[in-house]
Amino acid sequence: MLENYRSPWLTEDLESFQDMVERFAREYMEPYEQKWREQHYADRSAWLKAGELGLILPDFPEAYGGAGGHAGHYICVVQTMAANGGGLGTGLSHIVAKYILDSGTEAQKLHWLPRIGTGEVICAIAMTEPGAGSDLQSVRTRAVKQGDKYVINGAKTFISNGQTCDMVLVVAKTDVAEGAKGISLFMVDTRSAGFRRGKCLDKIGMHAQDTSEMFFDDVEVPADCLLGAVEGRGFYTLMNQLAYERAQIGLGAVAVMERALRLTLEYTKDRKAFGKPVIEFQNSRFVLADVKATVLAAKTFADLIAQRWVDGSLDTTLASMGKFWLTERQGEVLDRCLQLFGGYGYMSEYPIGRMWADARVARIYGGSNEIQREVVARSL
Repeated sequence: MLENYRSPWLTEDLESFQDMVERFAREYMEPYEQKWREQHYADRSAWLKAGELGLILPDFPEAYGGAGGHAGHYICVVQTMAANGGGLGTGLSHIVAKYILDSGTEAQKLHWLPRIGTGEVICAIAMTEPGAGSDLQSVRTRAVKQGDKYVINGAKTFISNGQTCDMVLVVAKTDVAEGAKGISLFMVDTRSAGFRRGKCLDKIGMHAQDTSEMFFDDVEVPADCLLGAVEGRGFYTLMNQLAYERAQIGLGAVAVMERALRLTLEYTKDRKAFGKPVIEFQNSRFVLADVKATVLAAKTFADLIAQRWVDGSLDTTLASMGKFWLTERQGEVLDRCLQLFGGYGYMSEYPIGRMWADARVARIYGGSNEIQREVVARSL
């Protein structure tokens, strides 16, 4: 499809690993996509299988329950999961685990990471509130220390994995007078008294993954649930990892584009109109030529991001550029591909329609694309 092009960061070892991830997707994701969409969450068995194969923390040290690989292994997982519907939100568990690995105490790492790695513990991140989205400094959830515990009160919304998570990383204010320096992160066991899951929100896409409201009514957690055991480090910790979350979204967008082009080529070669395959019409060929050029350009940009990630030199500016530019190209590509499917493209039974609806949120979550442009503009 993209003839004679090979991602420069994709070694033979990574190609073999990618093949294994794709087999997992074919065997444990694709056959259950419709079921997951109807129930709005992925089965726990798929999480456990992903953990068994080392797909949740592929780049973590073995001492903490990881597979001992590097960033390239995780990128293979990100792209394969994204291209196959994204219902298995392993990326969210990985992001939470990364916060713990980089900022947690040794006891916190040993308590949580091995169980996250096996899929036993599914994670969520509770940042967004009804009145606070990209502006994290505006969060109103409070965590007040009382002796050897914290008492958390507040409400969160748009929380992915919200219905299925076993642990949620909660963004809360420990000092309302300190602005960003008053934000802390807490690892909250969802079995805690006072924690309530709200309704599973009805989205226009991403139906295979649950997104929920959450409520914290005098939730008491031990003091050792404070990430890193130091108050006021939450905002720094979040900012330190956002580049990787945004890179992940952009790299996933490219994988979806590649799949969309492949599906559309197959369909237009098979589907006939006025006695000949749809691809033989000049308009179809020109549209597909444009799409192919866009996908190749997007892939080379994504490969630069991937290479920097593997090398350890990925910066916030490049990640933000990739996030807004690649997700916007994703929207354009999927829209043009869907059009070539005609009425069938608008039917949920066809993957292209589901991919089109799922992709829209990529321009919003992880920090809206407007925020990404502001981040990049500061580097000018």
